[in-house]
Amino acid sequence: MKKIISTNPGRNYEIVGEVEVTPNSDIRQKVKDANDAKEDWRRLGVVKRAAILRKAYQAFQKRAGDIAEIITKEIGAPITECREEVAWDWGYFEWFLDHAEHYLAPEIIHEDKSEIFKQIYEPLGTVAVITPWNLPFDLFLWGVIPNLLVGNTVVYKASSQCALSGKLFGEIMDSAGLPKGVFSAIHGASVQGEYLTSQAVDLIWFTGSSEVGKHLYELAGRKFIKAVMEMGGSNPAIVFADADLDLMTDKIMFKRYAYTGQTCDAVKRLIVHKEVFTQVVDRLKARVAKIVIGDPQDPKTQMGPLTSKKQLEKLIKQVNTSVKMGAKVIIGARQPEYLKGAYYLPTILTGITGKMPVWKEEVFGPVLPIVQFESEEEAIKLANDTPYGLSAQVYTKDMKLAQKMAGELKAGSVDINGINHFRPFVPFGGYKESGMGKEHGKLGFHDLCRIKVISQ
Repeated sequence: MKKIISTNPGRNYEIVGEVEVTPNSDIRQKVKDANDAKEDWRRLGVVKRAAILRKAYQAFQKRAGDIAEIITKEIGAPITECREEVAWDWGYFEWFLDHAEHYLAPEIIHEDKSEIFKQIYEPLGTVAVITPWNLPFDLFLWGVIPNLLVGNTVVYKASSQCALSGKLFGEIMDSAGLPKGVFSAIHGASVQGEYLTSQAVDLIWFTGSSEVGKHLYELAGRKFIKAVMEMGGSNPAIVFADADLDLMTDKIMFKRYAYTGQTCDAVKRLIVHKEVFTQVVDRLKARVAKIVIGDPQDPKTQMGPLTSKKQLEKLIKQVNTSVKMGAKVIIGARQPEYLKGAYYLPTILTGITGKMPVWKEEVFGPVLPIVQFESEEEAIKLANDTPYGLSAQVYTKDMKLAQKMAGELKAGSVDINGINHFRPFVPFGGYKESGMGKEHGKLGFHDLCRIKVISQ
């Protein structure tokens, strides 16, 4: 039996544990079980489905400490961040449970004296939910729970880089007593994920890289099934001369350096008006220099390693190539000598051009390129100079200007002065190569459904 070996990137890749790769025969059986169960699960209705899933909610809460601990060991995120992530996720879980009935209720879209037109939401069927290694508990909840609530059955696969986390989530779900076939987990690498999507599934729900997402979308197209995908991002933040720099500094520090910069929705390019460019660089440099880097299992650690040696090597290449092309290192741009593992110092670069990897590619790590602009038009052009369009930020006290910029930015979400769009009731999803479809909120439920109109 093939196995996935999970290692700790914060302790020089020591072995954390192992997970057996799910054989193809078992994947086929789990999909069959899901298809066998989907009609009964659909007929149960949203209220009864939510009641069953509340037991899963309680089971996960009892294991909160275990969830945070395994994520820390596998991914390298500091234990304090992991505990905060898990605690934050209860709000999403609760919102999904509390609001599914309302948003999945039939809607009257037109009514007069002789006719009524009603819109109803029906589940799609069996869903392949495939999630990445970063923020594994977030993505598990966002992919699995809404699908189950709308009446879909789920076969779930976590990234092989967080296989132990995925196994734990599956075990907790199994302990909640869901009907057979409604939820199951498989384990493996991209090969197993692709095999899963080749089976008789009715939807692919995927979060991960744009490269993999495009491939899965092609598979979905050949099967003529729907795909909901949240993929890569290279989010810009535009800072105008009148911005509140204290507020901006706090927000950018979190949006770039939290989780060692390894989130799709991180700010990855900072675009600053020339009048405050030096101030912004100096402020961020001073804050970056104070970040405590170390073993992620130490509560004092503020930044841990990247998730793997592969991620580290890719980041080093992106930065070194950019520096050779003329980028100026303000701080960082190297590995710390005193730590063994996938560590990389938080970095700020200036002197950036559009051909450098740190600008034109998605950078998954604690590296922030900063460029300056003079006009609104230049800022918009720089911000939109990317194949991605997940999110963007604008910092200014001029709300008319902020709204104008928001209208011009090619992104699925635009935050003005750091307002956080990550709320369970706010639809999330990007433009361009950042994906298609929405997660969360009313639209997040509806994207998992077939919409039927009944006219009478």
